[in-house]
Amino acid sequence: MSSKRADGGIHPLVAELDDEAFIREYGFWSWWARTEQAPPDGDWTTWLLIGGRGSGKTRAGAEWIRLMALADPPVSPIALVGETMTEARAVMVEGVSGLLAIHAHDERPHFDAGRHLLTWNNGAQAMLLPANDPERFRGPQFAAAWSDELAKWPNAEAAWDMLQFALRLGDRPRQIVTTTPKPTRLLKRLLAEPGTVKTVMPTSDNAANLAPPFLSAVVGRYDGTALGRQELEGEFIEDLPGALWTRSGIEAARIGMAPDMGRIVVAVDPPVTGHARSDACGIVIAGRADEIAVVLADRTVRGVSPDRWASLAVVAFHEFEADAIVAEVNQGGDLVSTLISHVDGAVPVRQVRATRGKWVRAEPVAALYARGRVKHAEPFPELEDEMCVFGADGMADGHSPDRVDALVWAITALMLEDGPVPRVR
Repeated sequence: MSSKRADGGIHPLVAELDDEAFIREYGFWSWWARTEQAPPDGDWTTWLLIGGRGSGKTRAGAEWIRLMALADPPVSPIALVGETMTEARAVMVEGVSGLLAIHAHDERPHFDAGRHLLTWNNGAQAMLLPANDPERFRGPQFAAAWSDELAKWPNAEAAWDMLQFALRLGDRPRQIVTTTPKPTRLLKRLLAEPGTVKTVMPTSDNAANLAPPFLSAVVGRYDGTALGRQELEGEFIEDLPGALWTRSGIEAARIGMAPDMGRIVVAVDPPVTGHARSDACGIVIAGRADEIAVVLADRTVRGVSPDRWASLAVVAFHEFEADAIVAEVNQGGDLVSTLISHVDGAVPVRQVRATRGKWVRAEPVAALYARGRVKHAEPFPELEDEMCVFGADGMADGHSPDRVDALVWAITALMLEDGPVPRVR
C-alpha cells in the first residue's frame, strides 16, 4: 500500500492520523515523507541537505539515522554532531523531530545522557559529539554520521576534518549534513567535492506542519529579503569582496512604509538593441522625502522592443505620479526622448549622459547608502543581487548592471545633482 496518490497527495489513511499515531501504528516514514526528505539515489558520500527554518531538515536527518540504525545488519556506530553538546542533545535527540520522538515505542533507543550515547535494541549505537570541541573526535570511529547546522559551527573545518578521520568503519561510510545555508568556506568546499549530493528544502514546502502565525508574521515579513532567501528559501547569499554594497547594508536600509515624497523620478537605462538577447532596460522608481531617498519600485524588463520599454516607463511615471523620467542617452541620443514622447508627449524627460565609468558614478550613491540616506520601501531581490555583485570593472557577475545603472541615475537626480558628491572612504 502506498501513501501517495496519483496526484502526489497523501493517502487519506495517513491524513487521518497524527504523526505519533502513524509512527506507532505503521512506522513507515517513506509513506508520508516529501520527496526531498528521502535519501538520494546514487553512490554518494555526503548528503548535504540545505533547508530553510522549519523546512523539515531535522526530521529528515533523524529519519536517515533511524534507517541506518535499524538496518539489517545495522550501520553502527554513528556520530551525531551538533554545534555544542547541549544543542546536539536538545535538537538531534530530544527535540520534537529528534531521534527519541520519531521512533515507535518498541523500537525507541535508550539514551544514556551521562555517556552521551544512544543504544538500540539491536545493539546499534550513536554517540553525541560537540563541534566546538574538535579534540573530542579523537579516538572514536564511526560507520555513519549526522552533522546538524554545520554553517554555524565554530572552528568548523577543524571539527569536520576530525570527523572525516573518524568516519572509517564499514563497507561504505556515509554522512548527512542538515543546515541552514551560509556562504562559509566549509560549505563551499563540500559543495565542490565529487561525493556530495545536495538537496534544497525551502520553508514553504513544509507549510502544512508550521504554525499559521509563523507563516504570516515571519515568512511574510522576510519573504524576498536576502535574510529570508537564506533562512527560508535555503539560498546561498554572498557578497562580492570589495563591492560597494553589502547584504547587511541593504537590509539596514529597509523601511516599513515609504513617507510622503516631495519629488519622484523614473530612471531609465535603455539597452542598445531590442531583441531577446539584449541587455535589460533598467527602470527604477525612487523618491525624495526631506534628506532621504526611497527606492519605490524596480520595473526593469528584458527582451522587449524600444516602444515597449518606453511605454512601461510612462506607465510607471503616471502610476507613481512622478515629476520626470530621467533617461540615459549615451546610446540612443534623442531617440530615447522621442520614443517616450510618442507614448505621451506631456511626460517631461530629463536626459543624462554618462561621462565617467559605471563604478565611479555609483560610488557617491553607495556613500549615501552607507550614511543611511537611501532606503528601500520593499525587497527588490534582482536589483539587490545586482548591487551586491557589481564590481570595479563595471559589470555585475559578468553582465551589464542595468538595474544598478537606473538606480544610480535615480538617486543622483534626487540627491546629488545640486550638492557636493560624497565619496566612499
